[in-house]
Amino acid sequence: MSNIVLKTEGLTKHYGGVHALENADFELLEGEHVAIVGDNGAGKSTFVRQITGVETRTRGKISFDGREVEFAGPLDAREAGMECVFQNLALADDLDVPSNLFLGREKIRFNLGPFSVLDRRAMRQATEEGLKRTGVKIPNLDNPIRNMSGGQRQCVAIARSASFARKLIIMDEPTAALGVQETAQVEEIIRTLKAQNIPLILVSHNLRQVFDLVDRIVVFRRGHIVASLKREETDGNDIVSYITGVKTQNEAAAYI
Repeated sequence: MSNIVLKTEGLTKHYGGVHALENADFELLEGEHVAIVGDNGAGKSTFVRQITGVETRTRGKISFDGREVEFAGPLDAREAGMECVFQNLALADDLDVPSNLFLGREKIRFNLGPFSVLDRRAMRQATEEGLKRTGVKIPNLDNPIRNMSGGQRQCVAIARSASFARKLIIMDEPTAALGVQETAQVEEIIRTLKAQNIPLILVSHNLRQVFDLVDRIVVFRRGHIVASLKREETDGNDIVSYITGVKTQNEAAAYI
């Protein structure tokens, strides 16, 4: 049986009287790519924020890599081997590609405290290796991020995560603002990650993309997980029926 990389039990988040997430039970297996889908406000992003430590959960358990965890923030999640590409990308516009990939984890050549010297050659070499490994093509690594297209910026953010993720990558709507060609490039990167057996959670509204890329589809509705379906055992109409509430699969679909 495949190892469970990530597991949540009864994961719940309340914002005052608003129940954004309720009793979410979820599992992700080693090497598995899973899509999280649902309408706006269904609880998808809330779920991701609890997993990555961006927010503190109201109750429930999170197990990652075989142990129960309670991340104090995204840095803790990152140290544990979990990387997330959020919609805002979190890139530094004035820095080049290697500086962005190593932002917050720079390689130091001489450690002199506030006057330390960065090992730019090592960072550039590691960047080239990371881009090659993920299939990301950036013509000029010295180009500041602000001069890049939306697709190139997204690819840099994904390459940063893929270069350091040891155990899990989460992508939150990675192609929402991209054109056709840029979307195709990001999707090819995701296929490369699959070939490398790196587990991935993909949050997406694009059902065509979901069916092309993942092994399993988890549907959120009004803060509940209402379906978990193998890709080959369902279709777009079926998924839409769960998203809209026409179909229900379990007791979690009985909403208050």
